[in-house]
Amino acid sequence: MAFPILSSLIVLPIVGALLLFFVKDDERGEAVVRNIALVVSVLVFAETLLLWARFNPATADFQFVERYAWIPQFGISYAVGVDGISLFLLVLTGFLTPLALLSSWESVHKKTRAFCMFVLLLEAAMIGVFVSLDLFLFYVFWDAMLVPMYFLIGIWGYERRVYAAVKFILYTMAGSVLMLLAILGLAVLHNAQVGGYSFDLLRMYQLSIPEPLQFWFFLAFALAFAIKVPLFPFHTWLPDAHVEAPTAGSVILAGVLLKMGTYGLVRFAFPLFPAAAAYFAPMLGLLAVVGIIYGALVAMVQPDMKKLVAYSSVSHLGFVVLGIAAMNTQGVQGAVYQMLNHGVSTGGLFLIVGMLSDRRHTRLISEYGGLKKVTPHLVAAFLIVTLSSIGLPGLNGFVGEFLILLGAFRWNPKMAAFAATGVILSAAYMLWMFQRVNYGPVTNEKNSRLVDLRTREWFVIVPIIAMAILMGVLPNIFLKPIEPSVQRMLNQVQQGATPARIEAKR
Repeated sequence: MAFPILSSLIVLPIVGALLLFFVKDDERGEAVVRNIALVVSVLVFAETLLLWARFNPATADFQFVERYAWIPQFGISYAVGVDGISLFLLVLTGFLTPLALLSSWESVHKKTRAFCMFVLLLEAAMIGVFVSLDLFLFYVFWDAMLVPMYFLIGIWGYERRVYAAVKFILYTMAGSVLMLLAILGLAVLHNAQVGGYSFDLLRMYQLSIPEPLQFWFFLAFALAFAIKVPLFPFHTWLPDAHVEAPTAGSVILAGVLLKMGTYGLVRFAFPLFPAAAAYFAPMLGLLAVVGIIYGALVAMVQPDMKKLVAYSSVSHLGFVVLGIAAMNTQGVQGAVYQMLNHGVSTGGLFLIVGMLSDRRHTRLISEYGGLKKVTPHLVAAFLIVTLSSIGLPGLNGFVGEFLILLGAFRWNPKMAAFAATGVILSAAYMLWMFQRVNYGPVTNEKNSRLVDLRTREWFVIVPIIAMAILMGVLPNIFLKPIEPSVQRMLNQVQQGATPARIEAKR
C-alpha cells in the first residue's frame, strides 16, 4: 500500500497543534512553542515539494487518490486526490505558512501557543479544501478553516478586530449555507438518477443535470465563491479583515484563503454546471472587469499601506475571475498561475508592511519618507516585491496577467481592453506609494532611527523574492503540470455548454 501522502499533509499540522498543548504557555515556553510550530510547518512544505517531485505532469487524472467509506448510508466518503490545478496551491500553502509564523516573532507576544495552534489548524483545513474529492468533505474543510481565521483576527488583530472578525465570518457563512443546499440537491439528484446518495465529485461530473437546476445550483456555488474571492460587489469584508488582522493572518488570508473562491469556480462551479457557466460567464467577466478598475481606483486614494494592498487584492483577483470566465486554455491557465503569483506578491507586500509597522507602529503612508537612506536592504526588497505585484516582465506577475489578457482578448476584446487599464492603474498606485514611503528627505525624526532587515527577516523575505524571480524566468516548470488538468476541465465545460452559449449569444 502506497504511503498516504495527502492525508499526512492534513494530519501533520493537526498533530503539531496537539503537541503544543503539552508546552507551557509562559515566557519560557514561548520560544519552544514557536520552534515546534515552525518545524512542523517546514516539514509540511517539504512534503508538498516531495508531492511535486512525485507528480506526473503528463496526465490530467487525479493522482495519489485515497478513498475510504466515511458515512456509507449517505454515500459520504473520505476521498482526496490532487491534479495540476490543486498541486501548486498545496505548495503555496506549505510555502507561506512558515513565513507567516516567522513574521509573527516580533508582533505576537500574548497567547503565543494558541496563536501557533490556530495557524497550524488553519493550514490543515486549507490543505483539506484543495485535496477533497467528496463534496461533503470539501464543505467540512471549507467551513472548518473559517474558525481559526476568525480567532486570528478577533484575538490578535488591531483596534476594530472583533468587528472585522464577525463581518468576515458572517459574509462567508452566508454564501456557504447556499452552497450546502446545492450540494444536498446534487446528492438527491444522484439518488434519483443512479439509485443511491453520493457526494463523490467524479461521479457528480457524470450526472445529467437539467438546465434549470444547473442555473440555480451554479448561482448557489458561484455566490459562495464570489464572496470568498471576493468579487465586486461582495468585497466589502476584505479591507476590514486585512487591516485588522495581524501580519501572519493577512499573509495567509491574501496568499491562500482568497484563492479558495477562484479554485472553487474552476474545480466545482464551471465543470459541474457547464450550461449555466457558459450562460453566466459574460456576467462574471463583467463583474471581474469592474472589480479590476474599482479596486485599483480605490487603492490609489488609500492613506494606509495595508488598506492599499487589500484593495489591490480586489483588483488582481478580478484578473483571475476574468481568465476563468474566458473559458479557453490561455485564460484558465493564466488564472491558475495568477492565483500563485498573487499569493507570492501580495503575501510579500503584507510581510514588508508588517515589518514597517513593527518598527513604527503605524501604517500611514504620510508617516514615512526617505527610508532608502535608512533601511536600504528593506527598501530593495520592497522594490522587487512591488515590481512583482505590478507585473514587470521577468517577474512572476507578468506571466499570469499576460496569459489572462491573451485568453480574454480571444473571448471578448472589449473586456480585455478595459481590464488592461487595471495593469496601468496598478503600476500607478503601487509606484506612487513606494515613492512616498521610501524616497525624498527623512521628514520624521522617528524614521531616521529605524533598523534595516534583521536576520530573521532575511529568512522571511528572500524566499519570496526567489520565488517571484523563479516564476517569472522559468514559468514552464509550473505551467506544464497545470495544462492537462485545465484542458480536461475545459473539455468538460465545453461538452455541456454549447446550447447555453448559443442562447447567450442571442
